[in-house]
Amino acid sequence: MPPEQIDRQRVETCLEIAQLNDVIERFPEGLNTIVGENGIKLSGGQRQRLGIARALYHNPKILILDEATSALDNETERAFVEAIATLHGKLTILLVAHRLSTTEGCNQIIRLDQTV
Repeated sequence: MPPEQIDRQRVETCLEIAQLNDVIERFPEGLNTIVGENGIKLSGGQRQRLGIARALYHNPKILILDEATSALDNETERAFVEAIATLHGKLTILLVAHRLSTTEGCNQIIRLDQTV
């Protein structure tokens, strides 16, 4: 996408939901900072959140998050779950998680158990 077509306000909103604003503010060139091929200069949690922000930018009707908080610390996970809750009614979110705390606020929880 050419830079002139990017909706800067939408980018900032998506970064806020993905809990990346504080990270971007610390970068020397903010949003223009080069993070390397495949985000090599980012932590695992930062890469996860960047992927979520990129998905949100395209205004999906359905967002599938598979272990989206697995690399996040507890505080960031809590803030992320709260931010995702603000999307209630705007899109359908299918959330796959091992930690029950990640599913707080979900309308429906389906637990899959494998017994031997």
